[in-house]
Amino acid sequence: MTQPPPDQTGPAGQTGPAGQTGPAGQTGPAGQTGHAGQAGGAPGATGGGIPPRAQDATGAPGTSTPSASSGRKAAHALRVGAARTGRVLGRGTVAGARLAGRGGRAGARRARAYTHSAGAGESGLARLVELHFVNLMGDAALTVSLAGTIFAIPTDEARGQVAQFLALTMAPFALLAPFIGPLLDRFRNGRRWAIGTTLALRAFLCWVLAGAVANDSPWLFPAALGCLVASKAYGVTRASAVPRLLPPGFSLVNANSRNALAGVAGMAVGGGLAGAAARIGPEWSLRLAFLIYVVGTVLAIRLPARVDSSTGEQDIEDTGPLPLPRRDGRRLGLVERLRARVAALPVPVLAALCSAVGARLLTGFLTLFMAFLMREHPLPGHSGTFVLALVVGAAGTGNALGTVIGNALRRLRPDLIIAVALIFDVLAALAAALFYSLTTLLVLGLVAGLAAQLIKLSSDAVVQRDIAEDVRTRVFAWSETLLQIAWVVGGGIGIALPLVPRLGFGVISGLLLLVLAASVRIRMTRRRHAGSGY
Repeated sequence: MTQPPPDQTGPAGQTGPAGQTGPAGQTGPAGQTGHAGQAGGAPGATGGGIPPRAQDATGAPGTSTPSASSGRKAAHALRVGAARTGRVLGRGTVAGARLAGRGGRAGARRARAYTHSAGAGESGLARLVELHFVNLMGDAALTVSLAGTIFAIPTDEARGQVAQFLALTMAPFALLAPFIGPLLDRFRNGRRWAIGTTLALRAFLCWVLAGAVANDSPWLFPAALGCLVASKAYGVTRASAVPRLLPPGFSLVNANSRNALAGVAGMAVGGGLAGAAARIGPEWSLRLAFLIYVVGTVLAIRLPARVDSSTGEQDIEDTGPLPLPRRDGRRLGLVERLRARVAALPVPVLAALCSAVGARLLTGFLTLFMAFLMREHPLPGHSGTFVLALVVGAAGTGNALGTVIGNALRRLRPDLIIAVALIFDVLAALAAALFYSLTTLLVLGLVAGLAAQLIKLSSDAVVQRDIAEDVRTRVFAWSETLLQIAWVVGGGIGIALPLVPRLGFGVISGLLLLVLAASVRIRMTRRRHAGSGY
């Protein structure tokens, strides 16, 4: 005999498997009451078996049991509390966003007021400073991406490939160095487009790099080092434009200090944004760099028209104390022209450039030698990545301090600042070679960054002081190219040497001693030219 199913009634009293009733008297499993008067009941209870009080609760609208009333009140209280909490959180979020926006706008206003002060806004120097800020944002984003790609492959393979492409990078600079000045002379009416071209080229290469990183393409290294070459070319072209935008009474030390401060801020902002984008993937920080360089290209084209002015400019060989001779009615060859350029420079300028070359050798060496050394031979008890980050941070801190100290010491003789900074470079490198430890590495990074910035600012001051205005732009561009080559040579030395700490730092210490001796010799053997001007 089969058991009949539970009693079921119509819409006015329908009973389900768990004693559920219809909309007018629905009964749930555990005494729950619905919106239309739901009440729990025992399984199999029918509409006719419900006690009178329960029937009143289910059948009479508007009436309820004490437990049902308290449940509705608790639910209502929860809804009200959730709504109030949501309103408080929403208001807090909006207030925080407004506060952050106000802080950002206030910071932007202060930065703009600083860059436009002392006549820099009227002369157009402020636009160049803002362009440099954007440029360093893009360079920081590019660096963050390359840090996770180039140096993420096995060390031996990276050293070989980086050495190869550093040689390819150095060769074009070595060939182009004698022609940078004449090239800018030829295209001096389009300096804005030359600066914009270096930014547009990096934008294109960053887009190529994004695809190369995602697909593990062999174009990774050529595109990356193409970006580095374009970055160096930007430094040369921007340097040639700075003297044209100086406000009255403004020195090159002040102008380059503002550019350096803008560069530090740009690297901080760009590095932070790229770090957030790199969490998705290294190709996204490269796409971010692409957008930044596009913005920089537009800013470069919008530089003041006086950047393209060439009124009164001449080549240094034709106006210096040793004018460029001609032989049989023709200009001299490449080597003779280089000698003529060097001979035309005043003694303080040549000595300053010699010291600046030493500082760039050290920074290039430290960058690549430390990167590979910490991967293969980290310090005992310390992570190689952690030590490398500390040294890089120390160098960045020293660079920022150099900008501040350079402004504070602008009343002192720049020649003295250059000599003292180079001596500190030598001492720090010797300390790292003799007492290799985390402390000496941090000191070396701090001193290298500090000395490089002080020597750069002071050498600019020497160029401004001892080179006539009508040839200063040419000398500035030519010397900047020389310094870029020095950085590449230093990096190449860091890659070529075995990864033995005392050997590497000993070699760079010896080179710095040679640079120091050469600068002293220049001052001693060419004093007959001291005081000769243009």
